[in-house]
Amino acid sequence: MYWLLALMTLSLLGIIALGLYFEISPLPKAVNAPRWLKSTVAINLLTFVGAQLGLLLLGIQEVMAESAVTTAAPHEISIGLGLSLIGIGLPTAVASIGAGIAVGPVGAASLAVIAEKPEMFGRTLVYLGLAEGIAIYGLVVTILLLGKL
Repeated sequence: MYWLLALMTLSLLGIIALGLYFEISPLPKAVNAPRWLKSTVAINLLTFVGAQLGLLLLGIQEVMAESAVTTAAPHEISIGLGLSLIGIGLPTAVASIGAGIAVGPVGAASLAVIAEKPEMFGRTLVYLGLAEGIAIYGLVVTILLLGKL
């Protein structure tokens, strides 16, 4: 299982390094992206997702193989508890990403409308609140799941 963690780490570091490289020296607008760039990013992303799925499947197999009664110390975190905590945090993470994606265009449109009609501020604020409500729903689901732990 450690080799999957190493594969995920190397893949993630590759994606970060490629992003930093193109942040420092971006491609000119007239030049199309080289063919190797698209394939490298795609292979790196597929490797990361594949390793994540493999880790999830192997982790579930190890959790199911554990005995029903554990003699672990009260503060010791088992693999099952760790996976459940990761699963509990996922709704907040995914909802926050979705809220960020929603707030961007809504905020830009709100600023454009307010620049032309300042009296529309209240309505645009409601739309921004609705977009940010997505993250709050994820947080509520996480809190409810923590209560079941």
